[in-house]
Parts: sequence; C-alpha cells; structure tokens
Amino acid sequence: MRIQPFRDELVELTSQWQGDRFEDGRPKVPDSVLEDLQEATTEQVWAVLWDAGFLHQYEGNWLETNPGKPIVGRAVTSQFVPKRPDLDEVVLTAAAREGLVFGPDTQNWLVVESLVSHDVMVVDLFGKIYEGTFIGDNLATAVATRTGVGAVIHGGIRDMMGIRELKAINVFYRGVDPTPIRHVTLAGLNIPVRLGAATVLPGDVVFGTPSGVIFIPPHLAERAASLSRETRLRDKFGKQRLAERTYTSADIDVPEWRSDIQADYNSWLADGTQ
Repeated sequence: MRIQPFRDELVELTSQWQGDRFEDGRPKVPDSVLEDLQEATTEQVWAVLWDAGFLHQYEGNWLETNPGKPIVGRAVTSQFVPKRPDLDEVVLTAAAREGLVFGPDTQNWLVVESLVSHDVMVVDLFGKIYEGTFIGDNLATAVATRTGVGAVIHGGIRDMMGIRELKAINVFYRGVDPTPIRHVTLAGLNIPVRLGAATVLPGDVVFGTPSGVIFIPPHLAERAASLSRETRLRDKFGKQRLAERTYTSADIDVPEWRSDIQADYNSWLADGTQ
C-alpha cells in the first residue's frame, strides 16, 4: 500500500490535462488562469462544466470562516475513514516506508505539510464534526502560510475564534466542535475523493464562493476563465445599454443578439473603455 500515488499513476488519473505538472504529477493549472477566475461567478463556471458533461462538480451549503471571500486554487485531496485498527497499522507502516512520519491521531499534519502556494486543501472527512476537527488555529495558520488560499473540509474545525483572524484565507467546513480530531485514518493523499455530491481529483481548480464550491477539471479551467470573462463583458454591455435605454430587455435578455446589437457590442469592446 502507498499513501500517495506514484507520479505515473497521477498522470494517468488526470490524463486529459496536457499542461505543466508538479513533481509528484499533480496538474499545475497556470497562475494566470487562477487569477482570471477570481472574478467569475458560480453560475458562469458551472455552465461550462455542465455543457462538457461534468455534472457532479458542485457542492453547496457550507459554513465559512471568512464569509463572502472567494477562493481559487489547486486541489490537494485527502480521504479519511473511521479508524479501524488493522487498517491504521497498515497506513502507519506504509507512511514510515515512504518517509512520512506521523502518529495515530496526527495524520492530518501530513496533509497540511504537503501544501504549496495557491493550493486548496480538500478533505473528505465523511462529514465528521465531533472528534472530526481537521484543523484548529495552529494548523489553519500553517494552511494560510503555505497556500494563501484556504481549504474545503467535509468535516469539522475547532478554535474558530483564532481561525477567523486569518483574513487572507477562507475555510469551507461543515461544523465546529471543541474536541480534537480522533479515531480516523488517512486512506490516501492526492486520490479521487467525494465531497457530498461532488467528485474531486488532485489538481482540480477549487472555485469557492458564497454560492458553494465547484471543482473544475484542470483541462476545463482555461475555458471556464475565458467564457466567464466573456459573460461578464456581455453583461456589463447589456446593463449599460439598458440603462441608456438604447435597447429593451427583450432585445438584450436573449440567447443570441441581433446582428446590429452584436456589432454594437463588438465596437464597444474595440473601444477599450470597459
């Protein structure tokens, strides 16, 4: 057993991505694409994935440590299961063989220590809150320092008062409890995981807003960024022309504009004053 897949296994798992990769094989969507997505909306991104046949990439109804702050970054996934002694022993042995040292109740440390800049820690903790607090304010500080983005935890957190002081990040989570994390076992790092109704692969672009979290397959991230930018421009143009009473809502709020409106939009784009 291995805690993490070999590089060639990660490359095969994410084979539709043809761009740069991290040393371990995880897809590395360019920073420029992550920046372009910062101003997108959930609906704009969701539409791209839906049209491409990726129907299970959204999960909602999260709590947030910094409500309203969007997060965009590359997923580092981990899966935890309820502790079973024989499996736990195997995991600890495998970790030692791979040079990964942690104790029975500190397996969450390994996930945090694997993070780099612009990562988002994505944790399948099967919704556990009591004794399922994946981070407190100390580990949250490490997440903030390492990633500058945040985390999505299908489980609990603790030390809420301290975590809320970390304004540079946002953590999406399921609940708060004062208990420490206990009685769970790390089943894998950078493997496919399920968070509610969403399937997440390592290297997915995590796109979190007040509407929920979307996990964008790497090969669709640039398209999502581009089309969301186009949608924002078209919306801005349409609202401006409606405010000026140049066109009616019936003219603007249609799937395809008339040729004269499209020509006006093209001139507006060329003008460069957006």
